[in-house]
Amino acid sequence: MSATWYECKVKYRKTDETGGQKVLTEPYLVDAVSYTEAESRINEEMAAYISEEFKITNIKVANYAEIHPFENADRWFKSKISLLAYDEESGKERKSNMYMLVQANDVREAFDNTLEVMKNTMGEYSIPAISESPIMDVFPYFSGEEGETEQLERFNAIKASKPEPVVVMGESFDDIDIDTDAEVEEVES
Repeated sequence: MSATWYECKVKYRKTDETGGQKVLTEPYLVDAVSYTEAESRINEEMAAYISEEFKITNIKVANYAEIHPFENADRWFKSKISLLAYDEESGKERKSNMYMLVQANDVREAFDNTLEVMKNTMGEYSIPAISESPIMDVFPYFSGEEGETEQLERFNAIKASKPEPVVVMGESFDDIDIDTDAEVEEVES
């Protein structure tokens, strides 16, 4: 049985670094069997993250066929997959589209991760579009049965992993100050 994903928009007040408050509306994804369960689950999940009052402003069925978290990635991308099939009766090629949510750090990595997910697909397909999704987080459903606890822990560990800082010549980009006003010196080779 495939999962039904519900996109839930949550509105809440957030305090920024300067102490000012800002009202945000962010979309989250939950796996549920009905709108009622989706509302209940998003309330439960958000209560763990938001200490102040929040409001669910919208719930709708999301059109994702599959959700794939990847380690060391912090954003979600929507990949459009066009599956190609040959209709023997009419003699024409038919194309059907499906959408996946793939975790990555940029569009190129999202493309590579989509190829990784699709590598065992027997049929022909193409990837006509990949775009960054506004989805902030994904909350899959786990019943709590014996084997699913490990699956939930693995999913959450992969989803929560942070990107590794890029290291060049022994220094991480997080540690390097870049002076954008510095003059560029040409080096002869």
